[in-house]
Amino acid sequence: MSRPSSSQPTEVELQILRVLWEQGPSTARQIHNRLSAERDTNYSTTVKMLSVMLDKKLVKRDDRVRPQVFRVAASRQQTQKSMLKDLIQNAYDGSIGSLVLQALSSEKASREDLAEIRRLLQKLEGGEK
Repeated sequence: MSRPSSSQPTEVELQILRVLWEQGPSTARQIHNRLSAERDTNYSTTVKMLSVMLDKKLVKRDDRVRPQVFRVAASRQQTQKSMLKDLIQNAYDGSIGSLVLQALSSEKASREDLAEIRRLLQKLEGGEK
């Protein structure tokens, strides 16, 4: 039985999205050139991945210009929020607390991160200073 397809980006799709978030709208060749600087990949693979990402509505394509230009369908923040919601539901049974506790216990947080977490908690509790 095959696994149901996900609307969430895979690791490779996230790499392509990062290129687009950083560079802005780009041709398949521009995306491929950036990817190939970091990993061994074929141009045809990049084109195929962009096709899959179009089907998943992760990117949009401007067909009015040649070569075609690809752009992200959602901002980095929107994508991260969607992925996080799925992670919370699927891996933590909907428990935000479990996710936060696991994240904080898995790696040492920096002073800056802890200060930002405190600020956010104060804001969420209504005690914003």
